Amino acid sequence: MPNSYDSNAIIRPEVLKLSAYHVPPASGMIKLDAMENPYALPITLRDEISCLVADAPVNRYPDAGAAALKATLRQALAIPDEMEVMLGNGSDEIIQIIALALAKPGAVLMSVEPAFAMFRMIATFTNIEYVGVQLKPDFSLDLDAILAAIDEHRPAVIFLAYPNNPSGNLFDTETVLRIIEATPGIVVIDEAYHAFADASLIGELTKYPNLLLMRTLSKLGLAGLRLGLLIGREEWLTHLEKLRLPYNVGVITQLVADAVLKHPDMLLAQAATIKSERSNMLKQLAGLPNVTVFPSDANFVLFRVNNADQVFATLKQHNVLIKNLNGAHTLLTNCLRVTVGTPEENQQFYQALQASIS
Repeated sequence: MPNSYDSNAIIRPEVLKLSAYHVPPASGMIKLDAMENPYALPITLRDEISCLVADAPVNRYPDAGAAALKATLRQALAIPDEMEVMLGNGSDEIIQIIALALAKPGAVLMSVEPAFAMFRMIATFTNIEYVGVQLKPDFSLDLDAILAAIDEHRPAVIFLAYPNNPSGNLFDTETVLRIIEATPGIVVIDEAYHAFADASLIGELTKYPNLLLMRTLSKLGLAGLRLGLLIGREEWLTHLEKLRLPYNVGVITQLVADAVLKHPDMLLAQAATIKSERSNMLKQLAGLPNVTVFPSDANFVLFRVNNADQVFATLKQHNVLIKNLNGAHTLLTNCLRVTVGTPEENQQFYQALQASIS
């Protein structure tokens, strides 16, 4: 028996080339890098959850179908009755399930660039070819380029984030519908930031048989629960459910999400506060010299400075952590992304940024 093994000879070469998803340490920092809701749940709701968790049957497997939670989600999110729902351990698991289901030889997963990094990464994980179509310089969809790529590659699936991450903008609805109509496979619209956008394509699900809609509760304030959902027709979700790992949504996640979703006014109020703070942030950034700020319909703002790496480092010295996107894509040269925090956090970020670019 050999006494050592060469991982480089055993692991797939495309996996060897990858870097693990990096989550920077944030202890002691004002954390504005991950598009999280900065507000805690109200104390009365936390007390309710404490009782639920205390009595939770954690010695038992969770309800594999999460029937009670799905019923609450249907009501809270106004999901059409004729659509099915599949739950995932965050949206990432749902993207992976879709890619696994479609990864036949020669199949293509398509998206735009820059976009959510996991679209490309999961394509690599699941060994399906990835094709990215570059957005225009203003981060809008290049319809001609996308239609040409569809005609050339005949993608099995196209993922579009609506609003887009990391740019924060909503794509033109009519352009998105043109893409859905032209696609021979399915189109998955990722609405992770729908609560901040005042826009959704959920009403289009009954019109387009190849349209699926993805949501997450992470941006609404439940990032720690890791709950995503896919909404679509039975003929798609029946097959996708075959790839969902058993008991992928735990007992605690099901109980807490169900309890929180029964207080939609609280979630909407927090989202409204974040949108108001986003407006303030956009105005403040637009007034700074040598700063280009991009419109946002999400809970974050993308902006460009003269020396992003240096500004990012200086912000960290002021204990403010945002996301440095410089080098991630040519359209993101010298770009930084900041999550909308509390008024106090946003003001500390603004003051630190002023000091960083002066």
